[in-house]
This record gives sequence, C-alpha cells and structure tokens, in this order.
Amino acid sequence: MIDPMSLTPLYVQVADLVAKRIEDGELQPRRPIPSESHLQQEYGVARGTVRQAVRLLRARGLVVTIPQRGTYVADRP
Repeated sequence: MIDPMSLTPLYVQVADLVAKRIEDGELQPRRPIPSESHLQQEYGVARGTVRQAVRLLRARGLVVTIPQRGTYVADRP
C-alpha cells in the first residue's frame, strides 16, 4: 500500500506496486494496465502522480503507450 510518510516519492511507490502486479502475472503482456482514473482511486493519489508512475514504468520497459489507444504491459524479453 502507499505510505505517504515514506521518503520514497509517491509516484515511485505506485510504479513499484504496478510493476509487482506485472511480475506476479496479474497484469498480462499485451493487455492494458488500469486507467489513470482507476489507479488514482485505487491508490488514493493525484492524477499527476499516476502519470509520473506510468512514465517511470515506460522508462523501466515494463509498459508501452500507444497514442490514442492506451498503455499496455510490454512483452517480456
């Protein structure tokens, strides 16, 4: 769960939680991740925090964003 008192930024915590769901197989390759608004409600954070988390997941190579289609779990190498 998100710890607002942690030294780890909120967006990193959200990205780590989504990454864990990908690693555990809960979020499958080539399937969309939950929407920004869903993640916002699920983790109780601002939309900007979710957007930063998705950017971090993209930088880690865990997700890909297709313009006007959404963000999907990347294929595993």
